[in-house]
Amino acid sequence: MGQIGRRGLLAGMAGALSALAVSGDAAAAGRRRRRAPERELRGMWLASVANRDWPSRAGLTADQQKAELLAHLDTAVRRRLNTVVFQVRPTADALWPSPHEPWSQYLTGVQGKDPGWDPLGTAVEEAHRRDLELHAWFNPYRVANHTDPSRLVATHPARVHPEWVLPYGGKLYYNPGLPEVRRFVQDAMMDAVERYDVDAVHWDDYFYPYPVAGQEFADDEAFARHGAGFPDRAAWRRDNTDRLVREMSDRIGAVGKKGGKKVRFGISPFGVWRNAVTDPLGSPTRAGVQTYDDLHADTRKWVKEGWVDHIVPQLYWNIGFEAADYAKLLPWWAETVRGTGVDLYVGEALYKAGDPAQPAAWQDPAELSRHLTLGKNFAEVRGHVFFSAKEVAADRVGAMDRVVADHYPARVRTPR
Repeated sequence: MGQIGRRGLLAGMAGALSALAVSGDAAAAGRRRRRAPERELRGMWLASVANRDWPSRAGLTADQQKAELLAHLDTAVRRRLNTVVFQVRPTADALWPSPHEPWSQYLTGVQGKDPGWDPLGTAVEEAHRRDLELHAWFNPYRVANHTDPSRLVATHPARVHPEWVLPYGGKLYYNPGLPEVRRFVQDAMMDAVERYDVDAVHWDDYFYPYPVAGQEFADDEAFARHGAGFPDRAAWRRDNTDRLVREMSDRIGAVGKKGGKKVRFGISPFGVWRNAVTDPLGSPTRAGVQTYDDLHADTRKWVKEGWVDHIVPQLYWNIGFEAADYAKLLPWWAETVRGTGVDLYVGEALYKAGDPAQPAAWQDPAELSRHLTLGKNFAEVRGHVFFSAKEVAADRVGAMDRVVADHYPARVRTPR
C-alpha cells in the first residue's frame, strides 16, 4: 500500500475513532443529564411559638389545625423541599401527649388543654407520606414569654419546682446551672424521640438567654453550689451548656442503636461564634452578639468534638453587610466543619425578603438565590433551611420562587 493509501486509512480510522468519542461523550452527557441531582437538605422551619406559622391562631378546631398543618407540608413539597423542622416544644410545653409537660397553649389557647389530636404524631406520619423528613424542634430552657408563674397551669413543672426558674428580660427560663434541670429537660425531649419516628432532633439558638442591657441572669446561688473549679462564671456557664449538648447527643445516639435507625442531632445557633477581634479563630465579623461569650454556647467546640450530626448557623445577613457579611461567614463555617464529619446546612432569612424595614439588599428577590449560588463553591455546604414556613408559602417579593427556579429544578433526597 502506498503512502497516500496509508494516510487515507489512518485518517479514516481517526475519523471513526473521533465519531465514537463524540458518540461516547454524547452518551455520557445524556447519562449525566438523566442522573439524579446530588443530595442536599432543603428545609423550612415551622414555628409554633406565639402562633408564628402554625396554628394561625390558638383555639382552632382539631380539624382546622390539622388542615393547616397538612397545607404547610404540601407547600414544602410544592417548593421542592425535603425537610420540615417542626417546633414541638416552644415554651416548656408539648405538641404531643407528654407525661412531663403540659399541652401547649398555642393549640387551644389554654395551657394543658388536650387539643383532641396528636400534632407531632400526625406531622411525622404525614411528612413521611410526602417523602419529607420531620425534624422535631425543641427549645431547651424557655419556660414562658412572660414573668408570671401564676399564669402557668398549676401542674407545670416550673410551678412544682419554682427553684428551677429565673425571670430575665421579660421571660421565664429554666436555670441551666442546675443538674436536675438539665436532666429534666432532656427527659422531656427524649420522650418524643423515643416514642415517635422523628428523623432528627433540632435545637435553636436559645441556651443562656440573649443579653438584655442593665439586667443580670440571677444564677448566683447555682454558681455558688456548682461552680467550684471554674476560673469564672462564664466558663462554668459554658460547661453547663456543653454538658447539655454532650449528654443529649449520647442519649439520642443510644436510641438510634436500640431502634436500628439513626436519629440525627442538629443545632441552629446564632451565626457568629466569636469575632476575630475577640479570638483569632473567630470570623471576620463585628457582630454585637457572640455565642461563646453572650449565650455561653461554644458552638465551634460542638462541631470539633462531633457532638452534633449537623450544624445550621443562622446566617441571617445579606452579602456585603458590614458587621456580619454572609459572604465572609459562609467560608468560616465551611472551614469549621471541614474534616469533622459534621454536615453544614445554612439557615436563611427568607423572612427578611421584601420587608421594608430591612436594608436595600433584602428588597432584591435575587438576594437569597445568590446565597445558594455562593454555597455551591463550598463542598461542606450540604443544604439550606429557610425561616420560616409562613414566608415559604406567601413569598412576599418572590424570593422563594427565585430560589426554586434557580436551584431546585426537581426534588432530591437529603444527604442521610
